Amino acid sequence: MQQITALELADWLADDARPSPMLLDVRENWEFETCRIDGSVQIPMNTIPARIDDLDEDAAIVCICHHGARSLQVAAFLERNGFGKMINLTGGIHAWALQVDSTMAKY
Repeated sequence: MQQITALELADWLADDARPSPMLLDVRENWEFETCRIDGSVQIPMNTIPARIDDLDEDAAIVCICHHGARSLQVAAFLERNGFGKMINLTGGIHAWALQVDSTMAKY
């Protein structure tokens, strides 16, 4: 599994020459409603096992949570289940709000 910083992810998303990764937000509904990175798909952590077939195991997937711990667990779970391009957003959405989008709500 790879790790990516908020600034590295922002650069990747802004680079039209690179295919964008799937942004998998594993936070709860109220967290996702509070703030999110545009284009993110929300699947709460506790529903991942039941929805694993909704994900493309060949796609680059960046897992996102509040600070990076839950997303790390989900990325590791998916990797153990055959997903080969798992990336964890270190620092989570909080790091994104601090380093990339200062207008984003923080909690």
